[in-house]
Amino acid sequence: MIKIHKMWKRYHHHIANDWILKDVNLLIPKKVSVGLIGHNGAGKSTLLRLIAGMDTPTRGNIWRKCSVSWPIGLSGGFKPSMTGRQNVKFVARVMGGDDDEIQRVIAFVQDFAEIGKSFDEPVQTYSSGMQARLRFGLSLAFDFDVYLSDEATAVGDKAFKAKATKAFKKRVGKSSLIIVSHSEGIIKDLCQAGVWVHEGQAHWYEDVNDALNDYTDSLKNRTIKVPTAS
Repeated sequence: MIKIHKMWKRYHHHIANDWILKDVNLLIPKKVSVGLIGHNGAGKSTLLRLIAGMDTPTRGNIWRKCSVSWPIGLSGGFKPSMTGRQNVKFVARVMGGDDDEIQRVIAFVQDFAEIGKSFDEPVQTYSSGMQARLRFGLSLAFDFDVYLSDEATAVGDKAFKAKATKAFKKRVGKSSLIIVSHSEGIIKDLCQAGVWVHEGQAHWYEDVNDALNDYTDSLKNRTIKVPTAS
């Protein structure tokens, strides 16, 4: 379970120091996959980073009574001068794996990322897509209660996108997903619930289709009734 209570977030370099997120209150249950929906710049990725613990609220609190992955799809995190293999080995050690576990993780990521000989080249020589593939495989190599994804299923060619989506589907039921995606199809396919991030607020929907409908209506400048907290 993830609980967010009276959370506010802004960056001082942000235009006019406006609040990106304002008084967010959410309770995300166990084993419920959630789609984060909203227009560009609404604060979806910021909310995902806050849930991951990669950033801290300006006000309020987040409680994580579960293990949470780093956001798959976000850039950063690798040592550029180290090879893909070395980076994966380092993370596996940090996660507390013994020698057998470290070798399992390396083999899994090498197979999943599909970057060939580049796995033994410095990460600084990788394209952004190759880094995303490596990051995706590394996240899935470990068992988390909650997997976070920021457009991760948009990485790579059609075959890899299908592979990424299939990997997420395997985890639905055992773990939960919190996903940022501009693909309505991906959101509907993988998520049961939705959070619509709009004008700094984060609105919870038990049915992801209702969240998508209200988001679509907002793009058409229709007046909609935002659900109130129970």
